[in-house]
Amino acid sequence: MRQQGDQQTISRITTGMPVIDADGVEIGTVDLVQRGDPNAVTVQAPTADPGSSLDELIESTAVEEPGVPADLAARLLHGGYLKVSGGLADLGAVYVPADWIATVADGRVRLDVPAADLPAEE
Repeated sequence: MRQQGDQQTISRITTGMPVIDADGVEIGTVDLVQRGDPNAVTVQAPTADPGSSLDELIESTAVEEPGVPADLAARLLHGGYLKVSGGLADLGAVYVPADWIATVADGRVRLDVPAADLPAEE
């Protein structure tokens, strides 16, 4: 079962590991590792009214991960993902679905896809 294999692979990844795309280019380092949750199928939209207390205001402006459109976010949350930043400055932060990870070896994460195919953070 591929998803179980993806979860075993992603469990071996830690923040700070370099990420190499399918073309052999280092695209950055892992900022966030999120294991998949098969029950995560939707992303909650922020409320229109942040409330009146300072705590409610802070909570309403907190960054939700992953920072991508809702349909892609649901896929990432369901299957697991990495957030990668640094390296290729023009890309900014990008997300790597767990099923796009080819291998984890020698302290590096290698992908099945080129960097240009990775969804960027909004």
